[in-house]
Amino acid sequence: MKEQKAMLLLLLTSLIWGLSFVAQSVSAESIGPFTFNAIRFLLGALVLIPFAYPQMKKRKGDKEYRRKYIKGALLCGLCLALASYTQQVGVALSGAAKGGFITSLYIILVPFLSVLLGSKVGLRTWLSGIGAVAGMYLLTLGGGKTGISRGDLWLLVCALFFAFHIMVIDRTGKDLDGISLSMGQFLTAGILCFFGMLTERPELSAILSAAVPVGYAGIFSCGIAYTLQVVGQKYVNPSRATLIMSLESVWAAVGGAIILSERLTGLEMAGCALVFACVVLAQVNPSSK
Repeated sequence: MKEQKAMLLLLLTSLIWGLSFVAQSVSAESIGPFTFNAIRFLLGALVLIPFAYPQMKKRKGDKEYRRKYIKGALLCGLCLALASYTQQVGVALSGAAKGGFITSLYIILVPFLSVLLGSKVGLRTWLSGIGAVAGMYLLTLGGGKTGISRGDLWLLVCALFFAFHIMVIDRTGKDLDGISLSMGQFLTAGILCFFGMLTERPELSAILSAAVPVGYAGIFSCGIAYTLQVVGQKYVNPSRATLIMSLESVWAAVGGAIILSERLTGLEMAGCALVFACVVLAQVNPSSK
């Protein structure tokens, strides 16, 4: 596959992920966050079974691989469940547009958290972080509010958990098949959220009313988009791939405006632009001479 086609796959991935924020906002009107995530993750795991099974069959007798796989699936699934729950609560309170941009801060949080593990952070990353904080100020306070809303705080916690999720994948997933690990983490997250779902006691009628957005989030956002990501990243430079996929925040804002009629003030739009610019700055590789 040529790089141009692979980049189109990643662009489609970012579009699917961005519109999933709209699905989350719509479903929040009918069902709770645990119910939404339990169903979507179990659906995502189901979609990936045909792709993951051949790879897992090859490793059937490898006990060391199975041990690493179980550890990776459990840790990644735990982080994913926490990140997705806080994100769903935040999107329900703050909307799809803000949800996309605030969540995208995980891309900047990762290198800063890496400092705690002994990594060094360059000047460009520090500048990106400072700029993102300024953008967050405009985004969360640009509507004339006197403080950060409860939904914004949930989304900030969500971005932190997604940063942990990326770091756990980096630590545990290097020797594992990507699609198999994804299926395992979806299954783990789905089971964890299912226990939370029992506390929400959802009615069948409510679940059926949210069938379309939940189905989209499970089949398209979890199952299909992740598969496209795995295929596309094989042929695209990692930094460029991350940059393309970070466009999900833009698609979330576009989807929120067109489908949900969400509107941002001028200062909030400026904050979105600044956050996105800082995400881009943090990801683009320095040009070689």
